[in-house]
Amino acid sequence: MIDRASRLVPEPRSSADVIGEHSQFRLDLERIRFSPYFSRLSAVTQVIAQPGAGPLIHNRLTHSIKVTAVARAIAVSLTDAASPYRAFALAHGCDAVVVQAAASAHDLGHPPFGHLGERVLDRLARETLGLPDGFEGNAQSYRIITALDVSEMAPRGLNLTAAVRTAVAKYPWTRFLDVDALGDGPLPRGLRRTADGVDVPKYSAYGIDAADLDEARRGLPPLRQSLECSIMDVADDIAYSIHDVDDFHRAGLLSQGAVAREFRGWMESCVRLAGLAADELVGRTAPPGSALEALRRKLNASDPWIADDETFRAAVGVVADDLVDGLLASPFDGSIASERALSSFTNRWITHLQSSVVPAPEGVVRAGLVTLDGPAWHEVEILKFVHRHFILDRSDIVMYQRGLSRVLTRAVKGLTAWIRDEDDRDRVPQRLKELVEIATDAYARLRESAPDGVPVPEASAVGSLGVGRGVIDYVASLSDDQALAVSEAIDGRPDRLWDIGQNL
Repeated sequence: MIDRASRLVPEPRSSADVIGEHSQFRLDLERIRFSPYFSRLSAVTQVIAQPGAGPLIHNRLTHSIKVTAVARAIAVSLTDAASPYRAFALAHGCDAVVVQAAASAHDLGHPPFGHLGERVLDRLARETLGLPDGFEGNAQSYRIITALDVSEMAPRGLNLTAAVRTAVAKYPWTRFLDVDALGDGPLPRGLRRTADGVDVPKYSAYGIDAADLDEARRGLPPLRQSLECSIMDVADDIAYSIHDVDDFHRAGLLSQGAVAREFRGWMESCVRLAGLAADELVGRTAPPGSALEALRRKLNASDPWIADDETFRAAVGVVADDLVDGLLASPFDGSIASERALSSFTNRWITHLQSSVVPAPEGVVRAGLVTLDGPAWHEVEILKFVHRHFILDRSDIVMYQRGLSRVLTRAVKGLTAWIRDEDDRDRVPQRLKELVEIATDAYARLRESAPDGVPVPEASAVGSLGVGRGVIDYVASLSDDQALAVSEAIDGRPDRLWDIGQNL
């Protein structure tokens, strides 16, 4: 088992280190919070872009700060002297500062424009730039802390401890995971079965960073999160299930009538809905409650270890009472009364869900080492359903996202063409040159020593792969506004020329 406080590049221990590994983890937390990548998150969309909804809407930074607060509260509760789970937590390693560091770093790799940007960059990375492992926000976060960010103590990355690097790795494998070795049983979250086999949509390291992840996790069971990572993961679920509802209510996007119709439709007709064929639950003619029924079936299929029809029914009732007939019954108007109602809703749910974290049952691969208890797990799934069904599928939001996808496409293709232009590539931004050099060196090292399962690139492909990964690293590090400015400038529009600034 690797020393949890070890670093890839040994650092001199200071006199402040007399309290042991805990101070090393505190140093990691400070390095992450002082990082320009962390500051950048204030200008990256969470779900709703701030210019259209106001400054009180969550961005990636405020989300990360709140995930950190929830994660710390869970870690402290699990290790409290009065906790029935204290022995379990200490046996698996549960340092609240490691948990805070992982929560602070977990979204560093999110590109401009939220999850839309992640999907667009993945498609461009694979189909246009020929990167076999594409783009993934979690893998980009790991790449930032280990290769792209800077510390005076190491030539690359922040040189964080093994415990913190491990805790950041929510999906501790690469896209090149040996899926044939997984068998026919349940899969960890982040993997899914398809008609063609097993897909790996979520992973925490690109092939060029896999050796670092293997080193950090040495001695840990394969495919299993560390306890500190599991706490961060649960805290992330809790935070965005509540804060997204907060945002949509504040922005006036959640219609009480539409939400009530769906919830009441299911509660009044769940027996009849259960008898409908799957294709009768979709489309304009689907009866009220059909989307919730589809969710119930999905949970039963993907998570039979915890999904339960009676618990689901009870959770629908709880969310209906508190959200539909409670919070949404009065439109948010910016008054003190509406702020108080929203604050009360948020605090009540955060407190309830934090106190519902328990060790996962033995042998359940779909869960980390900790999970929410049955009622809370169902409630979170239903709260997440509200924002997916009533917000993310709105045609006006989808229309806006289609426009943003073209912004990223122009930026990636334009920068790639520029750095491959023999007559003009010397004038590309210095930061882009450096990122291409870092990536090219990494692919060259991969030819010398590739971790198990990671494909070895051909010598002739190293330069092209380096350019592709460098461009993706560059665009992913932009803020929303910087991405818009770069895209317009490279497309020949001068009106935002001076908005680009000195990028990361």
